[in-house]
Amino acid sequence: MSPRTGRPKSPAPKCNDIKVRIDDETNIKLLKYCDENGITRAEAIRRGIQLILAEKK
Repeated sequence: MSPRTGRPKSPAPKCNDIKVRIDDETNIKLLKYCDENGITRAEAIRRGIQLILAEKK
């Protein structure tokens, strides 16, 4: 029997989906930030959440 094919399981799967509506100006700033830092919008939003949670401490 051949080994399993496909992607390996992630140690921290991202299974929660959040939808948010933002204005055009915020979207443009977000896209510019992502382009300058070479990250996705989702990653930028995750980092932003971590920043506000760290501020609370």
